[in-house]
Amino acid sequence: MGTGFDRTITAEIVIPAQLHEVWQAWTSEAGVVSFFAPACRIDPRPGGAYEMLFDLEAEPGKQGGEGMIFLALQEPRMLSFTWNAPPELPEVRDQMTHVIVWLEPLDDHRTRVSLRHDGWGVGGQWEQAVEYFQRAWQKVVLPRLKYRFTVGPVDWEDRPSLEELERLSGEAND
Repeated sequence: MGTGFDRTITAEIVIPAQLHEVWQAWTSEAGVVSFFAPACRIDPRPGGAYEMLFDLEAEPGKQGGEGMIFLALQEPRMLSFTWNAPPELPEVRDQMTHVIVWLEPLDDHRTRVSLRHDGWGVGGQWEQAVEYFQRAWQKVVLPRLKYRFTVGPVDWEDRPSLEELERLSGEAND
């Protein structure tokens, strides 16, 4: 098993949108609600809130990425933020990991989004957290971003299926 030092989740997708549009999707409340979470708190500055709220019916502290913050922003190319495990993993829920999102314009109408998630421990629920986020970033969050720019904003009452997201994310990804 070794140490968690080199343990990193990476994911990448090409989005059919201009750089500034993709930046706004990640860094504004309207943008985040269009693909990432049904509700959020966003204050785009170092130390500002970057909270993704997935379950508004849950008790406070179990609604999603509560208490997460921006660590750094370099508009319109890079944002980094803290992240935590889902409520069903209480042993590691209060730990903060680190996500970096890089945006690279490929041309006037396509932007490559590269994501890196690190800061993982080893053993116990850390293993479940890593597995959870490998799937979440690669199969849900980034494909929903592409969906947002290809089909339209996510309807949180009728979310696109995993099959639809997989089909869409596999189409001409560069």
